[in-house]
Amino acid sequence: MNAVATETGVTAARAPARGPRRRWTRFLLPAYTFAFILYLSFPIFVIILFSFNDTDTGFGTAPRVKTTWSGFTTIWYQRLFDIPDLTTALEHSLLIAFASSLVAAALGALIGLALARYRYRGKGATNLVIFLGISSPEIVLGAALASFFVSLGLPRGLGTLFVSHVMFSIPFAAVVVRARAAGLDRSLEDAAMDLGAGPIVTFLKVTLPLIFPGILAAWLLAFALSMDDFVISQFVQGPSTMFPTWVFGATKVGIPPHVFVFATLIFLGGLVLAVVQILVSRRRPT
Repeated sequence: MNAVATETGVTAARAPARGPRRRWTRFLLPAYTFAFILYLSFPIFVIILFSFNDTDTGFGTAPRVKTTWSGFTTIWYQRLFDIPDLTTALEHSLLIAFASSLVAAALGALIGLALARYRYRGKGATNLVIFLGISSPEIVLGAALASFFVSLGLPRGLGTLFVSHVMFSIPFAAVVVRARAAGLDRSLEDAAMDLGAGPIVTFLKVTLPLIFPGILAAWLLAFALSMDDFVISQFVQGPSTMFPTWVFGATKVGIPPHVFVFATLIFLGGLVLAVVQILVSRRRPT
């Protein structure tokens, strides 16, 4: 009897254990995620694809967008700057985006740091103004800014574009830096001051490196918002055409394939900057 029990126990011990049954629902979330990413990326894939489209409508007659594939070519990358107005509009957008994003990131970093670390009179009003800047419709902001500049007698152009883009980018930059600064350990700054560092040295040596990934993310966001803005730019640009407004005007007569080439290069540049931001965030201390 004992031998039989022992043999049964050994057999049971050697039997492979059954793992939990895998249900088909485990594929639901990955499939949904892949479909969602594909849905968001599809327009970008179309832009990249049609930047290599060999359109046969003629270069000298402002080629129009074709919804059919006519063959692969890289001629539009070789003739990238053959439309002077488009090149000028892109230069304006890059100049305004770069300058306004730097100023917006700097001012937004100071505001975000103040909101996250300090208590002062008017903090609630500051939060309200930032919320209004994010939630207000762009057409309302654009009309208000245009009326403001006209009432002051200021000529619309690159100067009004710069001021406007800084204005609507600051709230986004402040929110990003505030989220980064809210999770910082104040004991690090206290330790630096205990070791003899003054407020300025502590900020430059301790606080600024800790919030730098947030500032970099705020700059990238402000740059993208400025490059993408159409509504406010349409109100305040005057004779200085921006890239989005030029593309909108070109839709009435036909968009040349150069637009797809520029859009592809801008997307690749933004992708590189995003990867750099991720690498910087990983190397920085948290």
